[in-house]
Amino acid sequence: MLYRKESQNNITMEILQVNNLCKTYGAGETQVNALKNVSFSLEKGTFCAVVGESGSGKSTLLNCIGALDTPTSGEIRIDGHNLFTLKEKERTIFRRRNIGFIFQSFQLVAELTVEQNIIFPLLLDYCKPDAAVVEETLEILGLQDRRRHLPNQLSGGQQQRVAIGRALITKPKLILADEPTGNLDSRNSQEVLDLLIKASRRYQQTILMITHNNALAASADRALRVADGCLSDLGNTSGKGVLYRDEKLS
Repeated sequence: MLYRKESQNNITMEILQVNNLCKTYGAGETQVNALKNVSFSLEKGTFCAVVGESGSGKSTLLNCIGALDTPTSGEIRIDGHNLFTLKEKERTIFRRRNIGFIFQSFQLVAELTVEQNIIFPLLLDYCKPDAAVVEETLEILGLQDRRRHLPNQLSGGQQQRVAIGRALITKPKLILADEPTGNLDSRNSQEVLDLLIKASRRYQQTILMITHNNALAASADRALRVADGCLSDLGNTSGKGVLYRDEKLS
């Protein structure tokens, strides 16, 4: 079931719930408390930025939410499903179908073309790609004329666009972006950020993005800060998200 709450007479759906999340590495004198009782939730269609210094725990948080790491204690629910009460095989299938990942290092398959990289998650799940959806995704990303190019024939910004397309193609409940502009210059960083914002608006995607760049975080609907494993909610940012709500992609 989806978690729902009333907000100004409208029902909103909480796609992500994180409750009292803790992650500890090591023991005794070498013990590190990477996350300390972290709790927050995200509503459907929210673009949320997580900021924090290196080593603050923000990447650990993202890895736990994406079921790439196992928390020491606490609960993570996506679309009402408790990730860590699922059996390992069930969790792997759930992650593939409901969570999209965008990494700083792109993580594209070198031997596959742009189009093949984008549809790869569908093929892993034995699903036939919808040609119209693939075409729309390529158009949104501005990659129609690069569809048959290999990753080494693309710029860094174009490779990250492919990674965004790969995250979007399954229409996941949640997209996790780990420093998606970390390897890009300022112009490409802004283009990638604009794409994420527009994708969030067009498809009502819920996006959780880690960044150390406060200027990029200010473009999100909401910001969270992680420091020494503790999370604080910075609330709504500049309000730009509201202005984009009904914007169509050009």
